[in-house]
Amino acid sequence: MSSSYLTRRDFLAFSAATAALLGFPGCATLSRTPRKPRAIAPGAKIRIAQIGCGGKGFSDIMAHKDTEDVVALCDVDWECQGRTKKNLASLIEAFPNARRYTDFRKMLIEMDDQIDAVCVSTPDHMHFLPAYMAMMLGKHVYVQKPLTPTVAEGRELLRLARASGVCTQMGNQGHAGEGIRLVREWFEAGLLGDVREVNIWTNRPIWPQGFQEWPAEEPLTPGLQWDLFLGRAATKPFSSQIHPFNWRGYKDYGCGALGDMACHLMDAAFWGLQLGAPTSVELKEINEPSKIAYPKSAVVEYQFPARGSLPPVKLTWYEGGLKPAKPAEMEENRQLAKGGQLIIGSKGTVYDGNDYCNSPRFIPEAKHRELIESGKMPPRKYPRPNPIGNPHKEWTAAIRANDPSHAGSNFEYAVPFSEMVALGTLSILVGKKFTWDPEAMQTSLPEANALLYPTYRRGWKPSNLPLGLYA
Repeated sequence: MSSSYLTRRDFLAFSAATAALLGFPGCATLSRTPRKPRAIAPGAKIRIAQIGCGGKGFSDIMAHKDTEDVVALCDVDWECQGRTKKNLASLIEAFPNARRYTDFRKMLIEMDDQIDAVCVSTPDHMHFLPAYMAMMLGKHVYVQKPLTPTVAEGRELLRLARASGVCTQMGNQGHAGEGIRLVREWFEAGLLGDVREVNIWTNRPIWPQGFQEWPAEEPLTPGLQWDLFLGRAATKPFSSQIHPFNWRGYKDYGCGALGDMACHLMDAAFWGLQLGAPTSVELKEINEPSKIAYPKSAVVEYQFPARGSLPPVKLTWYEGGLKPAKPAEMEENRQLAKGGQLIIGSKGTVYDGNDYCNSPRFIPEAKHRELIESGKMPPRKYPRPNPIGNPHKEWTAAIRANDPSHAGSNFEYAVPFSEMVALGTLSILVGKKFTWDPEAMQTSLPEANALLYPTYRRGWKPSNLPLGLYA
C-alpha cells in the first residue's frame, strides 16, 4: 500500500472534521500527532475498557475476564430488556469494580490515565468514532467487524494506527483459526491449480430487511440514551424495531448481511488468494430494494485483477438464502450448507460449509482423503496463534510484545479487507456496476464517490462544534 493511498487532500480534511466532532481539548493536535501507547510492565494486567456491552460486546469483554483488568464499561442502554438485559447484568456481576458510562467520550477523557486498551462492539455506524478517539489517546483497539461502513473511515484508522503504533485487531475471529491457514497452504502448494472463481453465500439476514417505511415512533424505554445510540446518524424517532437487535438492517446504522458476514466468509479467499483491491463491483440481483433498508436478498460480483503470475478472479457474493449452483464435484447426497464458500481451481475445489472457515475440505471427500493418504498435503507453513482460534488472546499478546504485527487481523490487513467488503455494500446502495481505483480512492460513479465518506448530523453533542463540517 503506497503512501499516496492515505494522503488525498479531502481525506485529510475529513480527518480534521472528525477531530472537531469529538471536540475535546487537544483533539485537533492529537489527530495529527497521536500519542504512543504506554508500555505494559512485565506480569501486569492490561487495563481494558469495553464500548458496547449488551450484544457482541458481552462475549468480547468476557474473553478477558480471567486474564486482564476490565476497568470500564460503556453502553447507551443499561436497562435494556430481553437477552441483552441478562448480558448486562452478568457483566456488572463479573466486573463489579468497572466504572459504567453511557458516553464513550466522557469515559475516555475521565479515565484516560487508567485505560490501556479499548474494545469497540457498537452498531456499525459507530465503530469509527470511539476507535478514532481511543487511538488518538494512545489506546490499543479491538474493533468488531465490519471495521467501518465507509472507505474513508477505515483509511483514517489505518493512518492513526501507523502514526501511533497501537496494537489493533478486527473481530473476524476466523482469521485467528486453522482453516484460513490450511486454504492458503493448499493453494500455494498448487493443490487447487489456477483459481479464477470463488462463490460465497450466507442465509443472513436473520433480522428484517427490505421494508419500505420507517417504523412508528415509540416512547423511549427507561435508561436508553437514544441520542448517543444515533451518534453520527440523522435524527430519527426511537422504535423497538431498531434497538436493541434489528439495527443492522437499516442503512443508517448497519451494513446489512454483506457487512455482517463477509468479513468472516470472504477471509480465506481474500487472504489465501492475496486478492487485494477489486477492479470493479456490480450488483447482479436484488430483491425488495428499499431507500431506508438493505434488501431481502442480493447477489454482488467482484472482479479482481491478475496478481503477478496469478490469474484474475471473479468472486460472487450471495445473501438472503440465495446460493450458487451445487458443484459437480460434490456428492449426490450432499447439499450446500446455509452459508459457506467454494474456492474453485483448475485442479481442485475447496468447500467450507460454515461461517468462519473452520473445516475446509476438498470435494469430493474421496479426493480430500486421497490427498492425505498419499502424503500430498503440504506441511504447515504459516504460524498458528497460541491458543489457536482466539483473536482476543492474539491481540493482548501483541500488546504485551508491543508489536502490532502479532495480531493477524491488525489494521494493516483489516482495513484493505474491510474496504473490499464496504465496496460490495456500496454496490447495493447505488445499484450499479462501478470500477474502483484504490490509489485515487474513486469509483466510476459520482453517486458512489459521495458515499465513500460518512456524514455527520448537525447538533450532535458537543453542541459547540464548528459549522460547515457536515454534509
